[in-house]
Amino acid sequence: MLKLFGYVVSCVSVVCLGVVSWSGAAEKPLMLALLIVGMGTSVAGMLIRFWSYVREKRRDAAQILISK
Repeated sequence: MLKLFGYVVSCVSVVCLGVVSWSGAAEKPLMLALLIVGMGTSVAGMLIRFWSYVREKRRDAAQILISK
């Protein structure tokens, strides 16, 4: 649960930094596109890491059940 909270905090951080940067990038389409892609990939990376963590925990739980 603590790991999930950490990922949520990181996602909120990405959004906050994106909001602050938005006005500076809004006038330049390339910069705006890069900001959006950067924010999206950062959040996606955190979701992938969390998904990997969940899968690992499920695999460990399954191995414990098998070994009993």
